[in-house]
Amino acid sequence: MSKVVTFGEIMLRLAPPGYLRFSQTNQFDVVYGGGESNVAVSLANYGVPVDFVTRLPKNDIGECALMEMRKRGVGTDKIIFGGSRLGIYFLETGAVSRGSKVVYDRAHSAMAEIEKGMIDWGQVFQGVDWFHWTGITPAISQGAADVCLEAVKAAKEHGVTVSTDLNYRAKLWKYGVEPEAIMTELTSYCDIILGNEEDAEKHFGIKPEGLDITTQGEHVKAEAFLSVCQQMMKKFPNAKKVITTLRGSISASHNTWAGVLYDGNTMFKSREYQITHIVDRVGGGDSFMGGLIYGLLKYPEDDQNALDFAVAASCLKHTIKGDANLVTVEEVEKLMDGDASGRVAR
Repeated sequence: MSKVVTFGEIMLRLAPPGYLRFSQTNQFDVVYGGGESNVAVSLANYGVPVDFVTRLPKNDIGECALMEMRKRGVGTDKIIFGGSRLGIYFLETGAVSRGSKVVYDRAHSAMAEIEKGMIDWGQVFQGVDWFHWTGITPAISQGAADVCLEAVKAAKEHGVTVSTDLNYRAKLWKYGVEPEAIMTELTSYCDIILGNEEDAEKHFGIKPEGLDITTQGEHVKAEAFLSVCQQMMKKFPNAKKVITTLRGSISASHNTWAGVLYDGNTMFKSREYQITHIVDRVGGGDSFMGGLIYGLLKYPEDDQNALDFAVAASCLKHTIKGDANLVTVEEVEKLMDGDASGRVAR
């Protein structure tokens, strides 16, 4: 099967057990994860050859992150080492009417201090068919943005398909630049663009025409996002597909989940899932992207099937603690076929 490379920062995630608040806990559960590493883990679970590229500190914590990737079957031989610390994020898991909360501690991390020329992208892209990055990486630092631009340019020179998850993070764009200029240049190299209405608006000022998303609640209609997809394709003429996730937040514990895919002519819509008990929604978008890449590789002429696989895969992620989606192709296809019973497999 085609080989995929993802590029970004893997972090140490520290979270109070269960639904405790930061002020209540005296211990933290440890998980390693990040947008692009989560996509890599999903793809490895589906049997896709995948390498994760990042910069790690050469210390015990960096080694733990490295071991987590190796344990999940992700290729790590293109990872470089340097710097003194791994980025950290603290997660307080919400419930019902109390939303989850994230606090970042990733300034001066190994990845934040990456610079142009540190990674041999020509070597990285040997025998590679697909490259994935997210909007989180250029938000970390100017150096990370510069290296991301190096990567997408090299990927196109090698004839590699490029995808992005726009992933706007207001808490990260802090190094004195406007996100739109950087993200516009990077996204111009992309064949596949994933985002939601907030990503499109915050990065590019693109909004659904004639619709106020904040008043729609759980009843957002897929058709409302046709204008977003069309505006994105007009802004980025190299894009072959624009995909939007549709999350209806009834509460922190109960969401609806669906997606749409637009190929320039047709808008494909998935079924809508009711996720009535969310175990962990962090990484939901990453699991969608991992499922989408797998689906587009497996069903290159069937965008509907690819979209349906992505939505089902990410629906299952909401039942799994941690950043990464630890499900198999068979489990995703079972849900796609309508079996959501959750019965014990004996």
